[in-house]
Amino acid sequence: MVQKRNTQSRRRAIVEKVIAFQEVSVEQLKDEFNTSEVTIRKDLSALEANGLLLRKYGGAVALPTESSELTNTEVSKTKQAIGKAAAALIKDHNRIVIDSGSTTSALLEHAQTVRGLVVMTNSISVANRILELENEPTLLMTGGTWDAQSHSLQGQFAENMLRAYNFDQAFLGASGLDVERGTTTFNELTNLSRTMANVSQQVIVMAESEKLDRKIPNLELAWEHIDILVTDADINIDSEQKIAAHNVQVIKV
Repeated sequence: MVQKRNTQSRRRAIVEKVIAFQEVSVEQLKDEFNTSEVTIRKDLSALEANGLLLRKYGGAVALPTESSELTNTEVSKTKQAIGKAAAALIKDHNRIVIDSGSTTSALLEHAQTVRGLVVMTNSISVANRILELENEPTLLMTGGTWDAQSHSLQGQFAENMLRAYNFDQAFLGASGLDVERGTTTFNELTNLSRTMANVSQQVIVMAESEKLDRKIPNLELAWEHIDILVTDADINIDSEQKIAAHNVQVIKV
């Protein structure tokens, strides 16, 4: 009975972590609960069977919710404010690349006065929004392999397409922020974001300050490759100063 209670308690805790962080890795859970990878994989399989999460390579992700890119739910006021500030950085005739995500897509409605805009994205949701803009930007898609977890196109084909262009700006989101390292993620698919940064003159990360509270192990993009962080005014002074020390401009909204 004790073992069964321990299993139930651990599985409840895993679900709570998936809800809080959207993604978890087997390695992280193994270390946190001081158990084996086999046990964690059994937990994830059982939780998926009960409709509480989705398995993915190396871990699990939260089920699609109202915050998913696949829904039309209104984006939060904070994300809208971040989107407006990010859009103000775009100049007429700029060539930009926008990564998938609800925060990055929030800049689009605020970029309707920009003329001659060329936009590449790996997100079908972002692409659909671009097609609705009155200023009619030129739309380019990366192509690639559809990733059901990130709701975006990924892979070598998408990376090669990006490398065929040069962009003025890249607008990227983040699962987590580490003041010492940069943006972080549980997702193993980090190459496309890095490629977006490599082919762009200016790299803008759009992320809410609460992302600083997420302790995520995998580095996605180092601060040295980021020019601007657009975040909200709730970021604490210490974190702001540490990020700025990496020669990153911090814009607060």
